Amino acid sequence: MTPAPESNSKRTDLRVFRTTVIVLATAAAAYLIWMLVDLLLLLFACGLVALILLTITKLIRRHWPMPFGVGLTLTVFLLIAVIGGTLWFFGATMTAQFNELIQRLPAAWAAVQRQLEASPIGASVIDRAEALAPSGQTIVDGLTTVLATVGGIISGLVIVLVGGLYLAAQPRLYEGGALKLVPEKVRPQAIETAEAVTASLKNWLKGQALGMVFVGIGTTIGLLIVGVPAAVAIGLVAGLAEFVPYAGSIVAGIPAIILGFSQGTDTGLWTIAVLVIVQQVQGNVVMPLLQNQMVELPPALTIFGIIAAGILLGPVGVLLATPLTVVVLVLVRRLYLREGKEEVLAGMDGKDA
Repeated sequence: MTPAPESNSKRTDLRVFRTTVIVLATAAAAYLIWMLVDLLLLLFACGLVALILLTITKLIRRHWPMPFGVGLTLTVFLLIAVIGGTLWFFGATMTAQFNELIQRLPAAWAAVQRQLEASPIGASVIDRAEALAPSGQTIVDGLTTVLATVGGIISGLVIVLVGGLYLAAQPRLYEGGALKLVPEKVRPQAIETAEAVTASLKNWLKGQALGMVFVGIGTTIGLLIVGVPAAVAIGLVAGLAEFVPYAGSIVAGIPAIILGFSQGTDTGLWTIAVLVIVQQVQGNVVMPLLQNQMVELPPALTIFGIIAAGILLGPVGVLLATPLTVVVLVLVRRLYLREGKEEVLAGMDGKDA
């Protein structure tokens, strides 16, 4: 007995209705996520801070058995002591270095301009740059935006540190709450995926921290040998800027090169050589030696990840672009390529290459 045409029509209408509801719900969810992207980035940054605290706490408890709360408290006080002690010990020197850097940069740029104007090609470059120079109001507006951004970064940093501490204090509570949002039948897969993401981020943080230390120390020593002013301040900026691969080295290199050429052409060329050598040694010698403590990301993927994060998410996205790329890469390998946790971790540290 064939179904009545009216019954078929009702089923078709029901399927269309369900499809429409699913599409609208998906669009609404995507729009909600986009509107909350700043909050999600803040939460991700809190998670990174919590991961750092938990990793150090685990290391302390491995060598000196103690309750978790005591270990976490010791970790917090240890970090405060290290940061505070560093600021106290090097504070006067760093303040003088940064003041020297701020005072010398305008004069250094003027000296570079004079050197460029001495040649026809350099004079042409200066003329074109002056034609493209922004107006005074544009500069004022830009400075206002920068100051507002700095204020937002400071307040956001406080929130991230406090939020990370709360997440680290009760990790099981938040993990359990998140797992309850996942359907029970896929919960084991979600747990393995979360473990793969956590392990990959830990490896990335370890490698990145060691790379930042090397770049900071190497740049400082190299610039001191060459004779660039404010070498310690530039080295500190270079080390911190290395948190954002490639982009960070450019940000730190510009003032160093300007100051170098202000001391003479030879010093400027030696400054460029120092920056290039430090980056090459870091990328081709130091990082391969740290292969077991880091996550290997293809350079092209890292660069385009930073660009995409900057376009879509702004300055905060640039800062978090690399760890976000690590997370996305793990999720793709786990959920789309259906790779196992051990296979993903082996691939992320380059062992299967």
